[in-house]
Amino acid sequence: MPPSSPIMEPLKERAGWCAGYLGEEAVAEMRPLLQENAGQDGIEMKVEPTGWGSDDPELEEEDTGPDPVRVLMLPLQAQHAMEKMEEFVLKVWEGRWRVMPYDVLPDWLKDNDFLLHGHRPPMPSFRACFRSIFRLHTETGNIWTHLLGFLFFLVLGIGYMFSPNMKYVAPIQERVVFGIFFLGAILCLCFSWLFHTVYCHSEKVSRTFSKLDYSGIALLTMGSFVPWLYYSFYCSPQPQLIYLIIICVLGITAITVSQWDHFATPQYRAVRAGVFLGLGLSGLVPTLHFMITEGFIKATTVGQIGWLFLMAVLYILGVGLYAARIPERFFPGKCDIWFHSHQIFHVLVVAAACVHLHGVSQLQAFRSSLGGSCTENTVL
Repeated sequence: MPPSSPIMEPLKERAGWCAGYLGEEAVAEMRPLLQENAGQDGIEMKVEPTGWGSDDPELEEEDTGPDPVRVLMLPLQAQHAMEKMEEFVLKVWEGRWRVMPYDVLPDWLKDNDFLLHGHRPPMPSFRACFRSIFRLHTETGNIWTHLLGFLFFLVLGIGYMFSPNMKYVAPIQERVVFGIFFLGAILCLCFSWLFHTVYCHSEKVSRTFSKLDYSGIALLTMGSFVPWLYYSFYCSPQPQLIYLIIICVLGITAITVSQWDHFATPQYRAVRAGVFLGLGLSGLVPTLHFMITEGFIKATTVGQIGWLFLMAVLYILGVGLYAARIPERFFPGKCDIWFHSHQIFHVLVVAAACVHLHGVSQLQAFRSSLGGSCTENTVL
């Protein structure tokens, strides 16, 4: 069977990855082991570095060298031997991969050309992807900001839902509206850190998890509106229901749009920012309604509109930095690992969610102090 047989293609690809990412030294170390394993099944195999990713400039110039895997003899046991070779190459690769510059990444991994160095290469396994969260690269901050945020809101949500010290006027309804908020925050942060962990696995995995990531943003936005609308329009159930339906329709629309494959590409960065910014700004209508009905003073004191505005500022600032890729746009290569726009955006998302939680908690305390009573000409 010739070396180009489809059976051997996965092995050739894995060996090529190892030779390229690890360099000549690692290939030299693994060559005798590969040949030893191959010899047990009657295969003579030669593994040579491709020169790509090597520290030797002469090797980097030779793009047309010998094939990384040469099969001279292939018995019937080739499939079993190939699996053993792949497993060995995979283990060596997982332990010794190196970060890469932006310009040598495959197209599906290229997102921000102002981050010049420190990118992970394509990872051949989920295990390698999850192990990479403990190493420094361009996604380290993105992963940990939302992983820690996910754990924080998970623990906090359990505390809110089951705390005996919470004084509810309508325990079931209020637990449901708080639960919806916490569920949106938890899913958003969970989908986010998972996406940033595994998106380097393959193009298919990247596309799938990016859709989850963007869906999570819409879920957080929808979930944030629910408790605020519930308490702010507590005494006006009709507009409360209308606004809830509108935000759900807009949120589902945003989720549907985010399932489009091109939505996650760098060319549509501004479109992504616009979709989610528009979803958040749809809250201006009920906010103005609330302020006109209650008056500016009451809306900004007992109505907690100030916290809502602060939350909006944090979200808008984060989206703006993300869309404009600031500060790395002005300092290319200086913010590769820390303080690039996506990382700052992540921090601001967690901060905005905390601010929003504080605001609706204050609304809940005010409603509890009134004992559920409503007066005329008020929506609060």
